[in-house]
Amino acid sequence: MDITVQELKSKMERGDRFVLIDVREPDEHQAFNVGGLLIPLGTVPRTIPELEEHQEEEVIIYCRSGRRSATAQYMLQQAGFQNVRNLEGGMLAWIELFGEK
Repeated sequence: MDITVQELKSKMERGDRFVLIDVREPDEHQAFNVGGLLIPLGTVPRTIPELEEHQEEEVIIYCRSGRRSATAQYMLQQAGFQNVRNLEGGMLAWIELFGEK
């Protein structure tokens, strides 16, 4: 299941509880991010054990365009995570709609 940038921004403004993960590379994360925990895609498989406490929670994953986060979404789903959502369009869509805020 995916989530739009508008839905994510609304969840953030309401203070909803969810786990936000950025699967981009450190330089991309440093340049601009919306507060997600940085776990580059290549490190997701070895990071899954550390994330297992969040298996029942809503997990939202983002990257630059939505492709890498879709891969991470699949990995987490295969590991038993119940509610993993991919940010449609990633940071490109966020910046297009809201700018770099």
